[in-house]
Amino acid sequence: MSGSELDLANIESKLRGKTLLVYWYLLRSPKSSFSVREVQRALGFSSPSIAMHHLSKLQELGLVKKNEFNEYILAHEVKVGTLRFFTRIGRYLVPRFLFYSIFFSTMVITYLLLYGISFDVQSILTVLVGGTASIIFWFETFKLLRDNPF
Repeated sequence: MSGSELDLANIESKLRGKTLLVYWYLLRSPKSSFSVREVQRALGFSSPSIAMHHLSKLQELGLVKKNEFNEYILAHEVKVGTLRFFTRIGRYLVPRFLFYSIFFSTMVITYLLLYGISFDVQSILTVLVGGTASIIFWFETFKLLRDNPF
C-alpha cells in the first residue's frame, strides 16, 4: 500500500492525542523497531495496554506493522495535520518555517552589515519588510516546536 493508497482523510481524523504521540515517537527512528514496553516507558504511559491500543490503531491505519519479533516498525510516513509543517533531516523532524526564518534573518543581517542603516526610504523599507518577515517566520517556527509532542 503506497502513501497515495492510504485514506489520508481517515488517517488525519484518527491521528490525534496519544496516537499521534506514539506516531511521532516512531517517526524519530523510522528504521528501528519498538516493543510495546519500549513505547510505554518512553512515553510515560501507565500501562503497556495503553501503548498497545495506540500501536494497534496505527497498525489499522496502515502506518505501522509488526515484524517477526512482535515489535512494531514504521510502515508509512504521512504528512497530515501538524506533520505537514515538518520536514525530515536525518532522524530529526524540523519545522519547515525554520528555513524561511534563517533565510530572512540572514538577509536582513547581511544587508545591515553591507550597507548599514541609513534613513532613506529604501533602507527603511528593506529592513522593515525583511525584519517583519523574519519575526513572523521565527514566531511560527517556535509555535510549531512548542506544539510538537517531542
